[in-house]
Amino acid sequence: MARRTPAPLLNRPVWFWAFVTPFLAGLLVFVYVPLLWSLWLSFYDARNTVTPTDFVGLANYVALLNDRLFVDSMVTFVAFAAFIVPLTFACSLGLALLLQRVTVFRGFFRSVFFIPTAVSYVIAAMVWRMSFFNGARFGLANTLLTDLGQQPVNWLGGENNWYWLVLVSLRLWLQVGFYMILFIAGLNQIDPQLFEAAALDGANGWRRFRYVTFPLLRPTSVAVAMLLLFNAFQAFDEFYNTLITAGGYPPFARPPLVYLYLISFGGGAQDLGIGSAGTMILTLVILVFSLIQNRVLALGGGGQ
Repeated sequence: MARRTPAPLLNRPVWFWAFVTPFLAGLLVFVYVPLLWSLWLSFYDARNTVTPTDFVGLANYVALLNDRLFVDSMVTFVAFAAFIVPLTFACSLGLALLLQRVTVFRGFFRSVFFIPTAVSYVIAAMVWRMSFFNGARFGLANTLLTDLGQQPVNWLGGENNWYWLVLVSLRLWLQVGFYMILFIAGLNQIDPQLFEAAALDGANGWRRFRYVTFPLLRPTSVAVAMLLLFNAFQAFDEFYNTLITAGGYPPFARPPLVYLYLISFGGGAQDLGIGSAGTMILTLVILVFSLIQNRVLALGGGGQ
């Protein structure tokens, strides 16, 4: 007599698709369809319309690559990514290692550093611009400088590069806590007996980190580095809400996404063709740097 299949097993495909379908629908509607639509628009003269008829081929790409402001924004943000990715990586990993050694109120300290990740980028940028680095004598940063006997600084002015300190500090405050949690999850997967064995062999703290902790964190490190790279090239909210409302962009502080947004929606021309071509170029740049990063970090290389 044949064994009867339990009823719950018969419903597994139904429940699988019930949970997966909303995610797939959102991915299709908000990622793949806009990406394909942008690719299509990039080959047309699409001024003030999303249904263009004038096919121009690669003219939009040529015009954008000959635009010095766009090229400068790309070069600047390659340098920005090369700086902010390792800095955020190091701060997140260091904070995770530090909190792993805390035995009292560990959950409290983790929550304190993680809470900023739930703050809106727009709200955080306005607080940084209006309260901390507003350039006035009563701003928090200038108050501290005055107490130390220094002159106030116009943090967001175009005549200096202090605005990078504002942007980098804001970005670190918003992101370090999230990647700290990822590193803590990776650290919790490491067998404590490995550290005990290393200590018995006479390894100090640095050697335990170099030969035990960091190699075993490689999968987490690769994932964090990839996410940081994507986020660096997709920078928009903090730059737009910190600098554009402060009287315009200082030199070399116009990220590609902000520049493309102003071309597509901020000006009178509303050139969606040029904006879409820029989106494709930026997507290609992110893809190339991701492949390079995977190659350098030996993603999927097997052993530790």
